[in-house]
Amino acid sequence: MIGRIVEVADDRRHLFVSRGFMVVQETEGERKELGQVPLDDIAAVIAHAHGLSYTNNLLVALAERGAPFVLCAANHNVIGMLWPVDGNHQQAKRFDAQLAAGQPMHKRLWAEVVRCKLQQQAAALEAVGAPTAPLAALTKKVRSGDPDNLEAQGARRYWNLLFGDDFRRDQNSGGLNAMLNYGYTVLRAATARAVVAAGLHPTLGLHHSNEGNPMRLVDDLMEPFRPIIDLHVWQLQRLGETEITQDTKRSLVRTLYNDMQSSSGATPVMVCMQRLAVSLAQVYLGERDKLDLPLPGLPLSIAASLTDE
Repeated sequence: MIGRIVEVADDRRHLFVSRGFMVVQETEGERKELGQVPLDDIAAVIAHAHGLSYTNNLLVALAERGAPFVLCAANHNVIGMLWPVDGNHQQAKRFDAQLAAGQPMHKRLWAEVVRCKLQQQAAALEAVGAPTAPLAALTKKVRSGDPDNLEAQGARRYWNLLFGDDFRRDQNSGGLNAMLNYGYTVLRAATARAVVAAGLHPTLGLHHSNEGNPMRLVDDLMEPFRPIIDLHVWQLQRLGETEITQDTKRSLVRTLYNDMQSSSGATPVMVCMQRLAVSLAQVYLGERDKLDLPLPGLPLSIAASLTDE
């Protein structure tokens, strides 16, 4: 089932549990109820308001369902995340398999991820009519562990080809950068849920090695899906949207419900994330050899909208 990503962006809001629902209530005046969401339908809650309050019972209920509670900083990036300690009935077995995996396996898997990311970036460039040759050439050169850091080389070429020579990726800037930050926050929350649901530990990564990052595996597995957010931000810019608003946030969240091509045909982005995480667990357990990564190409609804323009 594809769950709903719920963002709470307004101050003076209180969240609590009532009869299987997450309830949103005003904290001032008559403290009227503003809405309810079934707990079983929630994939993640993004807390984007600084005057927000919530009950411990709500956090427990979300954790029991494997739905992360995400805390955002002022730049729209994730600053913290609460996830369950028990996400799968085979969790201990899969943790052991993660810990036992050697560097050769991790290097091989990371090469698969980098190759897929470069392919998706090339697809995004093709969609906007930008040259794809620089990314396509790098895709063919990816080696185990990506020792040549082709991922970073691709990024340096990709951003200017997608957004123009004046664009610089800066997480602390506003405008398009802020929209990218928010899109990646949503993507990271959905990937974290997929990782935990697959019985994997989010800190034990394939490649990311920052000692202060508790979500290294999440950041590894979300890489092939980043170009989906990038392309949608490009679309929003074409429509005259250059700042974070409630409408642009909703639009970026909806990106994760789009269909993209997979080995099983057209599949929602969030389901592709889940399949990728499960396939990694299966690789660790010796049940398969390769990751179930999305196929090169765009989410189908994005491709259709670009064709209609």
